[in-house]
Amino acid sequence: MASTWGENIKLSIFGGSHTEAIGVVLDNLPPNEKIDMEKIRVQMARRAPGKDKTATTRLEADEPQVLSGLFNGVTTGAPLAAIIANTNTRSKDYSDLKIHPRPGHADYTASVRYNGANDPRGGGHFSGRITAPLVFAGAVCAQILKSRGITTGAHIRSLHGISDEAFDPMNVTAEQLEAVKSRSFPVLSDEAEEKMRAEILSAREQLNSVGGVIECAAVGMPAGVGSPMMDGLENVISRLVFAIPAVKGIEFGNGFGCADMFGSENNDEFALRDGKVVTLTNNHGGMLGGISSGMPVIFRAAFKPTPSISRPQNSVDFKEMTEQELVIKGRHDPCVVPRAVPCVEAALNIALVSALSSEGKL
Repeated sequence: MASTWGENIKLSIFGGSHTEAIGVVLDNLPPNEKIDMEKIRVQMARRAPGKDKTATTRLEADEPQVLSGLFNGVTTGAPLAAIIANTNTRSKDYSDLKIHPRPGHADYTASVRYNGANDPRGGGHFSGRITAPLVFAGAVCAQILKSRGITTGAHIRSLHGISDEAFDPMNVTAEQLEAVKSRSFPVLSDEAEEKMRAEILSAREQLNSVGGVIECAAVGMPAGVGSPMMDGLENVISRLVFAIPAVKGIEFGNGFGCADMFGSENNDEFALRDGKVVTLTNNHGGMLGGISSGMPVIFRAAFKPTPSISRPQNSVDFKEMTEQELVIKGRHDPCVVPRAVPCVEAALNIALVSALSSEGKL
């Protein structure tokens, strides 16, 4: 079960939804980087469950315990390792899933892949719970980026057909990216928040769930970072974003919209501003040929509706090889999108730190 990413900066995530703890190891971070643990706790709280009516009622403190790699508040150069305790589990809710796979989940494919040895409790290693260590790692990397003048942030762009204001791909600012992080519901518009919250609560009442799209951006990224083809910056970012359970698609810049445009409409013409090369538009999302252009990096990730819904669904019985009706028990988010926003930010943070490090630009 491969849960390690990267070549220079290496990320490894371990544990499962109902194991004693989950954790992360970050290898090859630069030494002498100041890390503020209180700022990390703030980011962990944004993802933590049990804090909002639109989320699961499972309550976890998500307090990271650093085991190595930090001393006197700075990175030592040794592997940075941390664990997060699982304290509020109800494994009995999942006792039936070993032989009755949930539609839309990895229960079936994991059982086939690992010959039935997979841990079904709360989804095991396939659970969204393992995004907590990802957010820890991303929060560390965010502070490293911030010291280099790079700021990242994200918001819910749309949720079940309800849209928030979009980031301006040319003029999104560090202040705007920081401001949305302080909101209890990560959108730019109060009106969008009200409508999205109502939609999520309505889905819960109907024993259903909804998905959405998260828009993420970075400003301050210098030009010239990345490589063509296999190691393109889009590739590096995408691989980490797809490590987040429920992600089903990603697009950079104008994304799929480019397919309906003329080249004359899609091309971003170059100009000089204050002695710097810039583009007059940013349809390319800050990356050309897999390499950063110096314009804001911007992308969107699509999240499917939470597959664990309380409505009866058709499934099968692995043991008896018969068809079976399944009613899922347990505590689940009617929409994972609000809590996934810091996860997408984390993926971008780790990817950018890795890309900068691989080219000696940290």
